[in-house]
Amino acid sequence: MLAASPSGQPQAFSVTHTSVLTIAVPMTIGYITTPLLGLTDTAVIGHTGEAAALAGLAIGAALFDLLFSSLNFLRASTTALVAQAFGRGDEAEQMAVFCRALILSVGLGLLLLLASPLLLKVGLSLMGAEGRVAEVTSTYFSIRILAGPLSLANFTVMGFILGRGRGSTALGLQILLNGVNILLSILLGLSLGWGVRGVAWGAFAGEATALVAGLTLIFAKRGGQPLPSLPTLLDRQELRRLFTLNRDILIRSFVLVAAFTLLTRIGTGFGAVVLAANAVLLNFFMVASFYLDGIAAAAEQIIGRAVGALYRPAFVKAVKLTGLWSLGLALTSTLFFLLFGPALIDLMTTAEEVRAAARLFLPWAAVTALTGALAFQMDGIFIGAAWSGDMRNMMLAAFAAYLAGLAIFVPLLGNHGLWLGLNLFLACRGLLLLSRLRRRADQTFTESQ
Repeated sequence: MLAASPSGQPQAFSVTHTSVLTIAVPMTIGYITTPLLGLTDTAVIGHTGEAAALAGLAIGAALFDLLFSSLNFLRASTTALVAQAFGRGDEAEQMAVFCRALILSVGLGLLLLLASPLLLKVGLSLMGAEGRVAEVTSTYFSIRILAGPLSLANFTVMGFILGRGRGSTALGLQILLNGVNILLSILLGLSLGWGVRGVAWGAFAGEATALVAGLTLIFAKRGGQPLPSLPTLLDRQELRRLFTLNRDILIRSFVLVAAFTLLTRIGTGFGAVVLAANAVLLNFFMVASFYLDGIAAAAEQIIGRAVGALYRPAFVKAVKLTGLWSLGLALTSTLFFLLFGPALIDLMTTAEEVRAAARLFLPWAAVTALTGALAFQMDGIFIGAAWSGDMRNMMLAAFAAYLAGLAIFVPLLGNHGLWLGLNLFLACRGLLLLSRLRRRADQTFTESQ
């Protein structure tokens, strides 16, 4: 159950294109700048001229990213619950949500730190790293994992700030984190000759700097409000909401990872050329996901605020505007990739066989933005409203449809069938959630609203 607003009445607020873009644009920029870290680290280690060091860094970074990207639910759940408290005008609960999530984040980070020797051993085995490559991977991972509690705490800080609709502040923290990371990676890794150790410590410093800045901003704006009491933090109903939301988003994330892992695994059966072509084309979907994720982040905050305020007009307007922006940007993206995709393929690979194969399957990759637009938007809506059970269940249903599609279409159409299955999966996610939207909204908002 949602707590009532302090007045017991809906808290009216307006939703405009500016409301959406104020969050979506900074988040999109943040998503786009993040890959610069990987490029910088690769360039720094690449200048050492040691192939084993470069391979070890790549494996270490992949292990860390796989582990912590699956824990990004901490950001989304914090955004949703803070936004709902923000919509109710409940300042005390906003801080309570943040403190609960921060304790959970740091706790998970410490558990990962304790389990890091085992995680590293399993990761090295899975990746088949040996000798000098394994040594470099171990060095990078062992230093980078020290920032684990800081990284997860930063997810919570970002979630709190986004939950209050402060997109530009979130972008500033993201730029600070990435900027310190990049500068120190170059200084320590290249200028001082620390190599992969310097890159790892640069990442640690970036996380630490961003966390200190974020916590300073949050607590400086408390206005003298006391911190939540222990009984408030341990409120069973609120803890249950937090853990349920985190659990459901985690399941959804694992299924999503499984879907794309399966795509790659099946693609290997079509040979190296087709596998390489698919890898090239998936970059088009990744680019589209940057701005679709930005719109989804805007939906999380505005929908969460509308649900907390019990103000259905804002909810309806947010659904319409985020849908308009998602569809418009996706259509633009699809047309762009259909027109300029061949030239972009040529920029990404010089292998003529891969170029030819990528052009053949380009239309399937180009339309992933369109088939995925509704899925991204609905994810944002359902997370913001904390309807996580529906989101989890519809993801599982879409994955079942995906498996059925692969079983039918891949034997008939080969790699075309594989791409068809992916687009079917993306479309099913959005449509299944959309089918639940009106009923869930009716259950949340009273007829009088």
